[in-house]
Amino acid sequence: MDKLAALKKYYGHTSFRPGQERLIDGVMAGRDVLGVMPTGGGKSLCYQIPALLLPGVAIVISPLISLMKDQVMALEEGGIPAAFLNSSLDEEELRRTYRRAWAGEFKLLYVAPERLAGEGFLRLSREMELSLVAVDEAHCVSQWGQDFRPSYLKIPEFLAQLPKRPPVAAFTATATGAVREDVERLLGLQEPLTLVTGFDRSNLYFDVLRVRKKDPLLQSMVRQREGRSGIIYCATRNAVEKVCAALQKGGLPATRYHAGLSEEERRINQDDFRFDRKSVMVATNAFGMGIDKSNVSYVIHYNMPKSLEAYYQEAGRAGRDGAPAECILFFNGADVVTARFLIENGHDNEALTQDEREEARRRDYARLESMTGYCSTEKCLRGYILDYFGQEHPESCGNCGVCRGQFRREDMTREAQMILSCVKRAEDALGYHVGAALISQTLRGSRARRLVELGLNKLTTYGLMKDRSAHEVSEDIRLLTDKGYLVRDTEFGGLLLTLQAGEVLFRGEKVERSVRLQPQPKLKMEGETASRSKEKRTVGEGGGLFQALKKLRYRLAQKENVPPFMVFSNATLMDMAAKRPQSLADMLRVSGVGEKKADKYGTAFLLAIEECEGEE
Repeated sequence: MDKLAALKKYYGHTSFRPGQERLIDGVMAGRDVLGVMPTGGGKSLCYQIPALLLPGVAIVISPLISLMKDQVMALEEGGIPAAFLNSSLDEEELRRTYRRAWAGEFKLLYVAPERLAGEGFLRLSREMELSLVAVDEAHCVSQWGQDFRPSYLKIPEFLAQLPKRPPVAAFTATATGAVREDVERLLGLQEPLTLVTGFDRSNLYFDVLRVRKKDPLLQSMVRQREGRSGIIYCATRNAVEKVCAALQKGGLPATRYHAGLSEEERRINQDDFRFDRKSVMVATNAFGMGIDKSNVSYVIHYNMPKSLEAYYQEAGRAGRDGAPAECILFFNGADVVTARFLIENGHDNEALTQDEREEARRRDYARLESMTGYCSTEKCLRGYILDYFGQEHPESCGNCGVCRGQFRREDMTREAQMILSCVKRAEDALGYHVGAALISQTLRGSRARRLVELGLNKLTTYGLMKDRSAHEVSEDIRLLTDKGYLVRDTEFGGLLLTLQAGEVLFRGEKVERSVRLQPQPKLKMEGETASRSKEKRTVGEGGGLFQALKKLRYRLAQKENVPPFMVFSNATLMDMAAKRPQSLADMLRVSGVGEKKADKYGTAFLLAIEECEGEE
């Protein structure tokens, strides 16, 4: 069997996504590989296909129990023998899994990085024929990544103790250039084939909504999306409790997830969400990398995350099956205060020295500045994200709140003159440049100790913007920087006037800002892909064939005790509704229907299609 035959037989697809084939070929040739692919871009296929085709078993190092369980369940549904070893297994289950692994019954074996140091697992690994070692969520090895895990640093030590080092395949979704360098160095990858397929997820609609009263809007938006799976991310446990209680009080099927709950309650709540018993999950980022649910159709951030890496990874849990999905962020100035608090109180990792903790804090503040820039930008939101990760893109994506929004122009010349004048007067008084925080404090009339010690309270610009919030002044400073009136000193971070600033201060140049007109969001059909539009024409919104197929999927999933998306994804049901197969041979031409699933479920879905057509 070759790679294309395996792709069709086990996964029901006839072609690879961008980058998959090159990475698969690299592993098949015995090379180390590093793949940076967006969430939902098909990273797991890049090691699962080689594991199927190569002799021996592939070890997959994965950070979370829930992620291992979902992936193994999905593999078994597709007819691929796989297992996991983690703390959720009792002693008898562990012994049985070890025996079967020694007997060569699995093609993939998932383990947590902490298990690599165990003598029993090390002995098993030495005695088995290993086809490859895959490192999932590889950014966890870097302390500059958003999910640093010291146990990942032990992976090279494990590899060094094997009698023969197999190819190592490392994968991640949101690694910047610095993190990619760390992954290659810290995992000891040997001349790896490195492939960055791009970070764009064209099926996702991005939007930022400036919201004062979040709860009524959230209730309305969730109600509009009734019957669709969604995640609501909150910054704190208290916010999760408050938001979930409000949704439940409004009669909405919501559950919750955060680190303060017992392990048993987290498991029950996560299963309710995975099995579609509850369609809305309200969670902190503790509900993180282990999310392998493919039919999440929207992610709403109730609070702004601390970084674009975290935001893009969390938002990317929508639309993993390729179907249209929404990523909406609620934003107000209080979110910046919360994010700063979390940064100041979130660096107690004993694996880092004090200097390293300070450097991590500094980088977190730089990430926060990029995140707040996303919330305030007048440019394409998708483009802002892709700029951050260093990917070229068109000026307009046509599928985000900015590109599809309506705006009015607003004069801000007076505020610009105040800010630019303050920067100039502070430089003249001190003989050096100060940063945006001090300029903002001066303009707002702060009595901060350092400001007074520097004498900035004596400037004529002191207190000129005392009626504005700190966030509003910071946004104005950011906008003037974006427009080229200010630049930041790259070494010390101070603000410098450009020649263009003189046009505003002395020659009457006008400065304008764009203010978006934000009606209450409705269920978005405007940003949909062609496949979604085709589904609408074929089955009709809220009824018809697609809904009938969803109901059948749910019944079959209950019978088999698997999450519905593991029967077929939303994207597969959309394609099925569009193609209306009439035979099992036709069913195999539906994207996402492999041989085992066609044998297992095909007849039931053919009957549902026949019944629906008879009613039309």
